[in-house]
Amino acid sequence: MKHSMKMIVALAALTAAMVCESSASANEIPKYEQHFANEATFETLEEAHLNAPIELNTLTGKEYVPDPALDTYTEGTTYVYRSAGTYTNTSAAYRMNTNILVYTDKSFENKEKALDYLKELGVTELIDEACGSAVLVTPANPETGFGAVDQYDYLKLQSAMCNLGFSVRDADGNTTYYADNTYFGGLTYRYLIGIDGGADFLCDYVSGTLDYVSRVGGMLLINSSMNKAIHVACEVPVYLVNGTDEVFEKFQTVNEAYACEETEDQTVYFNQTFPTRRVAVAKNGEKALTEYVKDAYYSLFVKAMRTPVVKSGLFVPASEFSGYSWNQAPYTLTERNAVLNGVTADGIHVTEHYEDRFSAIQAENGEYLSTWYEFLPEEILNGTAKEHSIPLILCNHGGGDDPVQAVDELGLITIAGKERIALVAPRYATDVPGNSIMGASPFDVNGESLPTLVRYMLDTYPALDPERVYATGYSMGGAATVCSVECAPELFAAAVPMAAGSPGGLYVPTEEEAAAFIKYDIPMMFTTSEFDLPSAFDQTAGTIGKGYQDCLKRFMTFNEMGELNYDFEAYPLIGFAADKVVTTLLNDEYENKAWYLNNEAGIPMICVNYTELLPHGLHPDYGTLAWNFMKCYRRDTETGKIIYAK
Repeated sequence: MKHSMKMIVALAALTAAMVCESSASANEIPKYEQHFANEATFETLEEAHLNAPIELNTLTGKEYVPDPALDTYTEGTTYVYRSAGTYTNTSAAYRMNTNILVYTDKSFENKEKALDYLKELGVTELIDEACGSAVLVTPANPETGFGAVDQYDYLKLQSAMCNLGFSVRDADGNTTYYADNTYFGGLTYRYLIGIDGGADFLCDYVSGTLDYVSRVGGMLLINSSMNKAIHVACEVPVYLVNGTDEVFEKFQTVNEAYACEETEDQTVYFNQTFPTRRVAVAKNGEKALTEYVKDAYYSLFVKAMRTPVVKSGLFVPASEFSGYSWNQAPYTLTERNAVLNGVTADGIHVTEHYEDRFSAIQAENGEYLSTWYEFLPEEILNGTAKEHSIPLILCNHGGGDDPVQAVDELGLITIAGKERIALVAPRYATDVPGNSIMGASPFDVNGESLPTLVRYMLDTYPALDPERVYATGYSMGGAATVCSVECAPELFAAAVPMAAGSPGGLYVPTEEEAAAFIKYDIPMMFTTSEFDLPSAFDQTAGTIGKGYQDCLKRFMTFNEMGELNYDFEAYPLIGFAADKVVTTLLNDEYENKAWYLNNEAGIPMICVNYTELLPHGLHPDYGTLAWNFMKCYRRDTETGKIIYAK
């Protein structure tokens, strides 16, 4: 069946976000909305602070109040531009709002002049493309320039913008949410631009503070010097225009950026092991500022992101905002493969589908899988890919996550670009107002709907390889992965449930479903971390959780590898003797260990993967762990046998 694609046209900014295909009828179920229906706005920070609760109360039906962190922020210094169609807080989609903070020592006689300045820099155009906000900051004291007061304001602004989902509950149980974070904040795509005195401020007050700089995905510093900071506290990509030698040396040192590449316009120093850690130096400091902003954005910012994966409260100074959401450091710096205008720079096209195609597979409340996102290499769409040449991964989001946000923060969009693989990410959470994960939802029919989605993908795109279909997912998505495999093992060549858990536990197949494993084996890697959900890791006992113990036993039987009897005294944490143990570091930060169990043919069919220190949350290297495991397997479509080729 042929399909036509059309751009979402409801909002100007939304047109740049994704391609949407729809065949839903008028009597459709509630639709998942990834974006708010807001218009672009430009306000003083004081106006945004007051207007945010009013707009969000209307858009969401929840009770919002201004974040107290900004009640004492210096007035008359800061301006907020918001794009149309910002990402909503219906799920964790609003973590994808791009934030560009511009620090300059210029003064503006009125709000219109401030907006003109942002437009001259080209920042508003970039924010319209990305979805999110641009925040323009000037000194508290224009005569003396940026100083200690501005550093305190920086803390307040950072705390409010990163405080996603924070709420308070009164004695009667009524919940009130803080508005500023949803209105113009974000988390993962946060970047700084410093110009003249603003660049000096970022060097002296921000780069030397771990809690500040480790939340920044990239910096553009124009005419910068460094007079007070002893060092840069954390690796961070930076673009320097007319910076002093001291500024360059301190950023080069922290990034360990000693490899070099040179073009006509700039010299880029980078870390050979972690290329995201880089220092770009403009050769010609005479260009218009808008050229440097655009260059820094496309060459640096959209290639790096931060994810908050370390345990909350670590390495964060005590303050009145210590109890805020995501108040932790350092955020992890990793590669980003940005989706701009529906496509990545390396040709992965992202399409949002909203259809009633799978309406026959309904949960008890009538909901069904109606929304999914396809990530397809351009060679599939232009017909240049050979038949059955592209692997496919079913990517299952966690509870509260957005499908695209989850895939991105797991690092899978980056892998798709590098490895030329296709991804399909369904939305199976409930979209009925007032419902929750505890109620009926499309999650309840994953065992039928997700394999059906995979078959649809294979039928629709002949370039996809039916022998190399894989499944992975985090948290609730890990549970969805287990369910998919147990209900349709013949479809998948391997699977990686990550931190798997759900209110109902991990799916246990019926006798009929389990009987399929007489013919089909399935390689499985189960990932967990030190501060994970109890189903995956029991923090009290210091062992894998009961849910994982039961599931591992089941798949040992399915794979005809014998009965697994746990002895946690002899084998701490995992409870069994492994055939191979591999220890590595995730992103040069967190120790990761994998225990493998082989079948009689010596093929590793079961793996437990564990990361120290990390809590329950998405890490960009988890996608790499999953792909490095899954890509070693394929399933012969004629015999159903697993073929292993490391």
